[in-house]
Amino acid sequence: MTIQKNDNILDIAKRVLRIEADAVLALTEKLNSNFEKAVEIIFNAKGRVVVSGMGKSGLVGKKIAATLASTGTPSFFLHPAEASHGDLGMVTSRDVIIAISYSGETSELIGLIPFLKRFNVSLISMTGNPESTLAKAADVNLDISVKEEACPLGIVPTASTTATLAMGDAIAVALLTKNGLKEEDFAFFHPGGSLGKKLFLTVKDLMHTGDALPVISPVTPLSMAVVVISSKRLGVTIVADADQKILGIITDGDVRRVIEKWGKEFFDMKAGEVMTKNPKMISEDELAAKALSIMDTYSITSIVVADNEGIAKGIIHLHDILKQGIV
Repeated sequence: MTIQKNDNILDIAKRVLRIEADAVLALTEKLNSNFEKAVEIIFNAKGRVVVSGMGKSGLVGKKIAATLASTGTPSFFLHPAEASHGDLGMVTSRDVIIAISYSGETSELIGLIPFLKRFNVSLISMTGNPESTLAKAADVNLDISVKEEACPLGIVPTASTTATLAMGDAIAVALLTKNGLKEEDFAFFHPGGSLGKKLFLTVKDLMHTGDALPVISPVTPLSMAVVVISSKRLGVTIVADADQKILGIITDGDVRRVIEKWGKEFFDMKAGEVMTKNPKMISEDELAAKALSIMDTYSITSIVVADNEGIAKGIIHLHDILKQGIV
């Protein structure tokens, strides 16, 4: 790609993206039985996938290792220079090595071949030259060659690293499909992410209980109900009998509506007279995401948590769910 100093910046960017997109698309024509063999080797391995590469290939390799690990294939990155100074102790005969080198002649990787052969470690290479030393030494080579780099000098790894990254993603997705990975499994490896929280956080994890739980009896004066609602700061109070069985709820909105309708008679009324019977309830074992769905459906901001007998266990509020990043 020839670029002049006065070329429009956006035109340059578009050329780069086209070249890199074409490089990735061209990989589809290079996929063959070697790719299938590589996936089978990894799938049948009893150990881990060890990804290695120098420079830009190494940086791409770290991402590939991370993607594999996050999708159920135990994997880590091994720096080839450090490997020959003791870190090869991390590798066992049960593992699979993915060695990345566009030239296929990276000396640090070539230096690992005798060790890998001696201990019968499976070797998958990703190179741009199937006739290279690394490609010929590998059990299977994946062709990541590109027509041109996006760099106008043709020497900065750009399209080639993009193609390598895409090939790594193809391996990871093929493996997760072959392993039957489900959304729940993926979340297991991402407990801190929004998906993990959505699939693992339960109502019990977020609900207000004990002294933080607003509960009054049906004979409690409405004036006292206001105090309870205000002090607990949940915008609602549960109305329950002596055994904590839920009879209804009163929200701050209910209080405002009663005052508007009854005026000063409000002070003579009891909680049982104005409570909303049969409020929305949820089990403490349900996912917090389900509680959010119910709130959204009925345009409410809190749900009473109850057991199978209708005994009050807690309250879960919309803000508690949103603070956890569950959307």
